[in-house]
Amino acid sequence: MTRAVARALLAVLVLCAGALVVAAPVRAQEPELIFKKSTVWKFLTPDDKLATYVIDDPLVQGVACYYTVPEKGGVKGMLGVAEEISDISIACRQVAPISFKSKFDQGDVVYRESRSLIFKKMQIVRGCDAKRNVLVYIVYSDKLIEGSPKNSTTSVPIMPWGASGEAPKCADYLK
Repeated sequence: MTRAVARALLAVLVLCAGALVVAAPVRAQEPELIFKKSTVWKFLTPDDKLATYVIDDPLVQGVACYYTVPEKGGVKGMLGVAEEISDISIACRQVAPISFKSKFDQGDVVYRESRSLIFKKMQIVRGCDAKRNVLVYIVYSDKLIEGSPKNSTTSVPIMPWGASGEAPKCADYLK
């Protein structure tokens, strides 16, 4: 092996190690599985499925986000090395009185998880429509090299809960 080839190989390994750090999941909590539904039957290996999960917004108490992701079956899915497709849907809802734990930036990451062995991740991000007092959530997947235009958006109007009086304004919690 020549020195140039060895250097190139070392550079690729360093880039891959950096990609692992960048793509590592940042999870405040684990999502809770609601249910799975088989979509494609596989013989002797797990089926392809749609899986619906829920995650509570770690910064905004009273908001839960439900998202559905496809999960590959087959041998690659069974071994955990399948690259999952980017079709993800989301619906966030107010499930209790809303309160904010701290200030946040537009587009802050609420949840992130890996969708392939190294390069692909799914993210749920949050924003605030200050004019209408509505929280806006987007789910999308991206790759280290190329992103995906596939995404889904949902919104949660901040409303009073029960007899709690006036609802907080999300604009008051933007950085």
